[in-house]
Amino acid sequence: MATLLQPDVRVAFPICQMVPSSLAPQQFLHRSHYNLPRRTHSRLQSSKFASFLDLKPEPKSLEFLDIDVSWLDQYRSWFDVIIIGSGPAGLRLAEQVSLRGIKVCCIDPSPLSMWPNNYGVWVDEFESLGLEDCLDKTWPMTTVYISDHKTKYLDRPYGRVSRKELKMKLMSNCVSNGVKFHKAKVWKVNHQEFESNVICDDGRELKASLIVDASGFTSSFTEYDKKRNHGYQIAHGILAEVDAHPFDLDKMVLMDWRDSHMGSEPYLRVSNSRFPTFLYAMPFSSNLIFLEETSLVSRPVLSYVEVKRRMVARLRYLGIKVKSVLEEEKCLIPMGGPLPQIPQSIIGIGGTAGVVHPSTGYMVARTMFLAQVLADGIAECLGSTRMIRGKPLYYRMWNHLWPRERKFTREFYTFGMETLLKLDINGTRRFFDAFFDLDPYYWHGFLSSRLSLGELALLSLSLFGRASNLSKFDIITKCPAPLAKMIGSLALETI
Repeated sequence: MATLLQPDVRVAFPICQMVPSSLAPQQFLHRSHYNLPRRTHSRLQSSKFASFLDLKPEPKSLEFLDIDVSWLDQYRSWFDVIIIGSGPAGLRLAEQVSLRGIKVCCIDPSPLSMWPNNYGVWVDEFESLGLEDCLDKTWPMTTVYISDHKTKYLDRPYGRVSRKELKMKLMSNCVSNGVKFHKAKVWKVNHQEFESNVICDDGRELKASLIVDASGFTSSFTEYDKKRNHGYQIAHGILAEVDAHPFDLDKMVLMDWRDSHMGSEPYLRVSNSRFPTFLYAMPFSSNLIFLEETSLVSRPVLSYVEVKRRMVARLRYLGIKVKSVLEEEKCLIPMGGPLPQIPQSIIGIGGTAGVVHPSTGYMVARTMFLAQVLADGIAECLGSTRMIRGKPLYYRMWNHLWPRERKFTREFYTFGMETLLKLDINGTRRFFDAFFDLDPYYWHGFLSSRLSLGELALLSLSLFGRASNLSKFDIITKCPAPLAKMIGSLALETI
């Protein structure tokens, strides 16, 4: 929820936690993301509300970070750790690993290019990571429109990440810690007993004790041994200049589930009833706003054209007339599904490691935290005089990233995703009505992936107790299959 988001856009939930999503421009995906968001500045040619979809993009020149980095020289070919990708996940891990005295090389086709996606996070998450100075806008409260007749105001500040400030901070720390950068694309990864090597498109071959894949969801380097039955979050977003909008400037809109705008669109109403979408909005001023129509999760993925049609209808109904589009982005985030094969000879981080929240699409803040956890494990193995390498190293790293307890909680979040997949618009509204009535400790912790399995069980009991009778009926009739699947997965993990 990259979007409700991360959100890893919204992405709390929308802004592409809002990604590249494994958070790496090595393969630009959105909040994962399969399509590169286009940065545009286009003027309306017509007064029609729908015409913003027909604007002809005026591509901007690529932006690059103005910083002197230490480039790989022609004589060096061995490192402790090689990281493929320099998105948020790759740079954060490079920063944290190098801080612990490990020799790191980061490989990316364009290490200094600016990340194209918007990222939204809960302010307290970035504060706990020491990254609050990388937020360029914060809202003291968030709003959730359950329906036309019910609105919830959440006392939890939300922020938009400054892509430039976050990248500059991570890159500066990497430079200070001696990280080497190589401008190339990795073509192939080979593994030997105690080391691995990467072959780049410029012909360079580099070796390391450990290779980390931070290149995005579509990476071909990280292997899976189970069917990848993901749910998908898809969204269309624009940063737009508008004549006016109806939202309070001191509140960001986390989710707007209202559907009055579909009153004159019977086809859209029927479709939205079964596969609902919501609006995610960040108002910066009375005339500047980020708007994103988002499908929280669907399987198969909802049509992108359908998402845009719903957004057109919504903006028309709200009286939001787009004057110009400053940025445009398409988000597609695989959610849930199996973890990569554990262990294996390459380590994942971000989207390649299954870090995206299966129920919400959040990933960025979680990846920033887990990079620290993984860096500690790497330092324990490669920073010691023992120099643990090969299979023992790979086993320890994957289990550092995904210990049993963390796997268990992920199964629970996946259970949440599978349940949401079965709810129509009314069931979804009832669910979030009860969810945001929970003690803030629980809904904060759920969205931030920080609850223990026991706490998640207590959350479920509390949620059921607060749910309406109709919502309880939804739970009783639609949860047994996802619940059985979760119990089966947990049982397999304990064997």
